[in-house]
Amino acid sequence: MTIREQILEDIKTAMKQKDNFRRDTLRLLNSAIKQVEVDERVEMTDERVLEILQTQVKRRVDSIEQYTKCGREDLAKAEEDEMKIISEYLPKQLDDTELEAKIRDIIAEIGASSVKDIGNVSKLARERLGATCDAKRIGECAKKLLM
Repeated sequence: MTIREQILEDIKTAMKQKDNFRRDTLRLLNSAIKQVEVDERVEMTDERVLEILQTQVKRRVDSIEQYTKCGREDLAKAEEDEMKIISEYLPKQLDDTELEAKIRDIIAEIGASSVKDIGNVSKLARERLGATCDAKRIGECAKKLLM
């Protein structure tokens, strides 16, 4: 079963259980996926769906940050709850130790030695790690290791 099919099944389950918040969050995800599918005129693959889910999580993180700055804890909590639901469909995220080990391997593989090589290291790491780590963490780790 693809990720998209799982989301559609979970929407049905949430409707049966009368879990309106979960249903609405999953419907937002489904509409984001449909929008990309229509705009780009492509059939959705799990890899592409994972990219969309990561984008949605990143939007929630940014919103939480903004709402917290403005003192709107109620809205920040709602965004956080949405983010948790979306994250259920993402693969397990790498912890800092695992990420650092993988970045070290990539640095050794391509022979990176200075901060100038961050772009190459980050690009290769994003390709290999995919949805298991977001680009911001990859960049920060690469910068730390190359400095």
